[in-house]
Order: sequence, then structure tokens, then C-alpha cells
Amino acid sequence: MAKATFAAGCFWGVEDAFRQTKGVKSTTVGYTGGTAKNPSYKDVCTGRTGHAEAVEVEFDPAQVSYPELLDVFWKSHDPTTMNRQGPDVGTQYRSAIFFHDAAQEQAARESKAALEKAGTFKRPIVTEITPATEFYRAEDYHQQYFEKQGIRACHIPQ
Repeated sequence: MAKATFAAGCFWGVEDAFRQTKGVKSTTVGYTGGTAKNPSYKDVCTGRTGHAEAVEVEFDPAQVSYPELLDVFWKSHDPTTMNRQGPDVGTQYRSAIFFHDAAQEQAARESKAALEKAGTFKRPIVTEITPATEFYRAEDYHQQYFEKQGIRACHIPQ
């Protein structure tokens, strides 16, 4: 098994997109990329912790590659809006790839560059690519939120 971490706005929709991906064994929503220790949802919503709402993905590289996960990431949000996804505004909703090793960093940078070169998006991609730091699991009610509620939303189509 391997691990990947992505932030793409509200973590509910992003988690759902990864949970639908063959080879993804589990997902956990939480907070990463900031300075506060053990933040709560309420803390992160203030925008003062530096954390992003993120999804930690455990996947089987024999069934799904990291570049395939990057494709899911790019398609599940608008990576051209700074600190915003739809109605959600703040640094906690930023677009970010938190890499766990040099191979993930290289794949993320190459993927971003290929999308920019292809002109896939009308505006520049603002996604940050940064080393993974401590990941704090969000409260239980956030985990698999869409499945618990019987809904599917939050995806921003390209």
C-alpha cells in the first residue's frame, strides 16, 4: 500500500471522488499543511491554523498509479482559484498536493506542467506542491460524509 494526500476545497467531495477510484483502499479526511497541533474543524475554519482541508488516500499501486490519482485530483476541483472552491473561501480550501516522496513530487510537477502546457484550464493553475506534513484526522462526522448522507455533490466539472 502507498499513501497520497490532496487538498481541493471541501474535503467531502474530494474524498468521494477518490473513494470511487479502483485501487483506492481507504480515505481519511483531515487537516494538513498548517502549524496548529490537533486542530478541530472549528479551528481550521477560522483560517488561522494554516491547515487545508485534505484527503489522505491509501492505495494499491498495483491497481492504480499515482499519476492516475493525480488525474482524479485535477478533475475533482478547479485548480485555478486561489484559496477558493465554489462558495468556500479561505486558505483552508486551497488546492494542494502534499507529496510523500521524491517520485510523487516529480509526478505532481510533471502533471501540473503538462496541464499548463496543454492549456487545459483557461487560467493559471495555482495548486501548491509541497512536502506532506503531519495529517490530523477530522472529526468522525466528516468521514465518508456523502455516503452517510446519501448524497453526491461538490464536484466542479471541467
